[in-house]
Amino acid sequence: MISLIATMPNQLGISSMSLGRAWAGHSMDEKLAQASAHGFLGVEIFFEDLQHIANSLSGGKTTFEHELQAAKTIRDLCDRYNLAVICLQPFLFYEGLKDRNEHAERIKKLHHWFELVKILGTDLIQIPANFLPAEAITPDLEIIVQDMIELADLGLKQSPPVRFVYENLAWGTYVDTWEAMWDVVERVNRPNFGCCLDTFNIAGRIWADPTSPDGTTPNADEVLKASMDRLVQRVDVKKVFYVQVVDAERLSLPLIEGHEYHVPEQTPRMSWSRNCRLFAMETDRGGYLPVIEISKVIFHQLGYRGWVSLELFSRTMADPSPTTPEQHAQRGSESWKKLKSALNLE
Repeated sequence: MISLIATMPNQLGISSMSLGRAWAGHSMDEKLAQASAHGFLGVEIFFEDLQHIANSLSGGKTTFEHELQAAKTIRDLCDRYNLAVICLQPFLFYEGLKDRNEHAERIKKLHHWFELVKILGTDLIQIPANFLPAEAITPDLEIIVQDMIELADLGLKQSPPVRFVYENLAWGTYVDTWEAMWDVVERVNRPNFGCCLDTFNIAGRIWADPTSPDGTTPNADEVLKASMDRLVQRVDVKKVFYVQVVDAERLSLPLIEGHEYHVPEQTPRMSWSRNCRLFAMETDRGGYLPVIEISKVIFHQLGYRGWVSLELFSRTMADPSPTTPEQHAQRGSESWKKLKSALNLE
């Protein structure tokens, strides 16, 4: 998976998209080439892509040395196509683990990631909210915060320091809203610990419900407006390290047992996210989330300026056609142009 991002001269992000996890047969070289050809200037690197390259280098038994080589390969490709590396993600299943031996293993992995980001040429690691089953993680906010403080302090000791971007997920076990995420960021209170605001994960939790016949939650508009009012009052824009702007399909049938995207071991919102995201402004493909309303708050009221990602997860990326990377790059580019116009960001 790669998120592709480009930025305008004033540092307002242009657009990003995920290119990869399901793109069987499409090389990193091809994906980055299409990103560059369609005007993108930066990429989020997904660890799965790095691992895929490392596995191809190892001939069977992958070591950390192979991962370091893979990071160098990606950096060389990005240099060839004049692409910045924005971050490495996702550092999964970290905070709140009840098994503290597992926590120690995550810290060991983190030290490996410090080496990887240095080679990739970024200072940013993204941490999605933990979505392991409730029996594996604690809801105790103090433990979650202390875990994040440990991580942030280790990052501050690096040269150069490493930053962390925390993101709520619409299907997160405990941190499933921006408010819950921001509470952690405030309590951690470290200069290198910030957040990502994601239109899908905001709207997908409090406004949309893929299990509902009409695709929305009760009193969706009123709940969203109240939440956005609080966001403007509470969030320090300096702690927003980047933004993700993306839509999703309104399903014709509720995503419950029997639906083609239903997966018993996944929550419906996670299954919906993995199959049905769309680029912003793709209403012709069924997009219906209040992306513009949330984006106006982030860009105009909060005053955000920086990297913007259109992080796309979709079944369409599984298409083995050699034109798949180009098609998605073109869609992302068109999406950003329409979004800029709708938000008066020219």
